[in-house]
Amino acid sequence: MLEHGYIQIYTGDGKGKTTASLGLALRAIGHGWKVLILQFTKGDQANYYGEIISSSKLMPNLEVTQYGLDRVVYSHNVNMEDYKEAKKGWEHAKQAIKSNKYQMIILDEINICADLGMVKISEIKEALMNKPKNLEIVLTGRRAHPELISMAHLVTEMNPKKHYFDQGVMARQGIEY
Repeated sequence: MLEHGYIQIYTGDGKGKTTASLGLALRAIGHGWKVLILQFTKGDQANYYGEIISSSKLMPNLEVTQYGLDRVVYSHNVNMEDYKEAKKGWEHAKQAIKSNKYQMIILDEINICADLGMVKISEIKEALMNKPKNLEIVLTGRRAHPELISMAHLVTEMNPKKHYFDQGVMARQGIEY
């Protein structure tokens, strides 16, 4: 297993942040790792997100848990229920990080939660600083906080050059979810 786990961030306005983290999860599982994906700001729609459907069918070493309502969260529509869901997800994340049960934990869309004040930057930093040495942690979502970027060992920013959304094509099953 891992001798040293690093902190990775996938951020930016382009498509592919969650997709990249899922690729990492698939690769790690191929090597026998136990992986946890905590999805923040994504509703509990077990038959909506392809990664949840496939994880239950194909990968016993993968757990995917969602903490969010059944919509996308933006600054203009965030409400108290979103905050409650984020808090529940963050409590789960802190326990999972301490558990030594996983070799990789993906905090999908945690950057959004931090940006909207749903999870405090200081708490995320503390969890990252005190993570087990051999745990790989991946943070995804737009607008990664500069202090988290500074702590990370790998940061990739997804920048859109062209997207079919600009031509009116909405999210497609199997591609965006």
